[in-house]
Amino acid sequence: MARVAVLGGSFNPIHYGHLLLADDILEQLGLDRVLFVPAAAPPHKPATLLAPAADRFEMVRLAVADHPRFAASDLELRRPGPSYTVDTLSTLAAGGDELFYIVGSETFLDLLTWREPQRVAVLARLVVIPRAGSAFDTEGAAAQKVLHEIGVQGGFVHAGGGPPPPRGVLIVHATSLPLSASDLRRRVREGRSLAYRMPPAVVDYVRAHGLYRAERA
Repeated sequence: MARVAVLGGSFNPIHYGHLLLADDILEQLGLDRVLFVPAAAPPHKPATLLAPAADRFEMVRLAVADHPRFAASDLELRRPGPSYTVDTLSTLAAGGDELFYIVGSETFLDLLTWREPQRVAVLARLVVIPRAGSAFDTEGAAAQKVLHEIGVQGGFVHAGGGPPPPRGVLIVHATSLPLSASDLRRRVREGRSLAYRMPPAVVDYVRAHGLYRAERA
């Protein structure tokens, strides 16, 4: 049984910030693999802001191709309808691997708006990454409410540097870069450099397919 971290998102586009964070979590938690899962139709994000799902998947595939323990999954592209995390984790869990689901601290606080958040927490161990430059108050009312509602025993556990304890929501302070997909899309529209922000293969793909030259209507 492999220990697999699942990193979902729109990846619109994927950049070095995503890759560095994934590599840091892989190392800190002693995991076997990180699976990148681009969302075909994110329930909480307007489709007009997204490049086509097939293009976003291909950029992820190119970005992770050279890392021996990274992989890209088109699972959400092959499933019709909104890309609900609970459906994705349910399918992946059937393979028998031990799953860890990576979320940012702001996303964790919004977890109760997701479909079946309690089941999400059963299917995968939650790994919360505090946003760089802002505190994540694990004892605060908002965080404690989510923890109580999703029914996770063991509270919040600060982890890193080896196999995590058996229970609790893991807090991992992973390395982050000051990069954002929205800034990269703006740089494309303005004809500015993308160097050192995304893997060269992704930069080449964006340019070859004319992505992000204008916001989609």
